[in-house]
Amino acid sequence: MVKVAVIGATGYTGQELLKLLFKRADVEVTVVTSESSAGKHLGEVLPHFARNHHLTLERAVPEAIASRADVVFLCLPHGQAMGSAEAYLKNGLKVLDLSADFRLKIPALYKEWYHLEHTAPELLPGAVYGLPELYADKIKGATLVAVPGCYPTSVILAMAPLMNIPGLDTETITVNSASGVSGAGRVPKEALMFAELDGDFYAYGAPTHRHTTEMEQELSAAAGRSVKVSFIPHLLPVIRGIYSTITMKTSVDISEDTIMEALRNFYLGSHFVHVVSGFPRMKWAVNSNHAFIGAGVDKRAGVAIITSAIDNLVKGASGQAMQCFNLMYGLDEAEGLD
Repeated sequence: MVKVAVIGATGYTGQELLKLLFKRADVEVTVVTSESSAGKHLGEVLPHFARNHHLTLERAVPEAIASRADVVFLCLPHGQAMGSAEAYLKNGLKVLDLSADFRLKIPALYKEWYHLEHTAPELLPGAVYGLPELYADKIKGATLVAVPGCYPTSVILAMAPLMNIPGLDTETITVNSASGVSGAGRVPKEALMFAELDGDFYAYGAPTHRHTTEMEQELSAAAGRSVKVSFIPHLLPVIRGIYSTITMKTSVDISEDTIMEALRNFYLGSHFVHVVSGFPRMKWAVNSNHAFIGAGVDKRAGVAIITSAIDNLVKGASGQAMQCFNLMYGLDEAEGLD
C-alpha cells in the first residue's frame, strides 16, 4: 500500500487526481492540503468526496507530512512547488510536480517565460520530464518528476516522432491549440465567467505563451537540434479538452502515408496514444487518459497538417501524473486509468 499526499487538493488538477486515487485499492490517500480551507473536512469543501469525509484538509508542512506519506503530488500554481519540493525529497518522499517549476532545464528560461526567479535550480538536473511515451525508462528510476503541461503534451506527442522525417520542414512549425476553460485553473476571473465565455472563441497569449518554451525544449531534444515553434492558444467555451492543429511546410513531395507510418511505428503498442485515419475528435479524449493523433498533407500548398486531441485535466495533468506514478512504483502504466 502506497501512502499518498495531495498538496493543493481542491484545485481542478487536485480534484481530478483524487478521483483517480480513490478508485485504487493499492493506494491510500493519507494527506490532503489546502491553504484556504485548512481545518475543514474534504467532503465539506468538495461534497462529491463526502464518502472520504474522514480526510481533513490541512496546511502543507513538509516535515509533518513526511511521516505519513511515501509520495507527494504537488498540484500547486506555478512558482509554489519549487519552494517545498526539496524538503519532501530530503525526507525520503518521491515527488510528482504538476506545475511548471521543474519542467524547464535552464533556470534563465524559467525566469524569462514565468517572470520568476527559480529558487531550486540545483534540483533541475535530476528532474525527469514526465511524458511516459518518451521517457518511461527515466521515470521508472526518478524521485522527482515534472509532469508536462497540457498544451505541450498534445503537441509533443504529435510532433516528436516526426522531427527527423525527410521532407518535413521543422523550421516552419505553427501550432494552433484550443483548450477548455478548466485549463485556466479555479481562481475566479471575469473573462472566464459563463456569461462571458459562452458562445465565444478567441486566441490569447500569442506569441509569448509560456508553454512555448516547453514545447521547444522537448522538440529540440527529439530533433537533436534547436527547434522554434510559433504557438497560438485559443480558449474554447467548454470545460475540458484540448485540440491542437500543427502545420509545417513540406520541403519535398512527402505523402500522408509517410507521416502516418512514422506515427504508427512510434506508438506501436502504446496503451494511451492512438494514431487514427483522418482527423480525431476532441470528445474522443475527454474524461480519459487517451490521446488521439491524425495527419494529412495539403499538396497544393505544400503543408503537412498534424492534429491531436487530449483531455487537459487527465492526459494533460492528473492522469499523466498517475501514469508516471505507476512507472515509478514498477506497476503497469495503465493501472487505475481509463
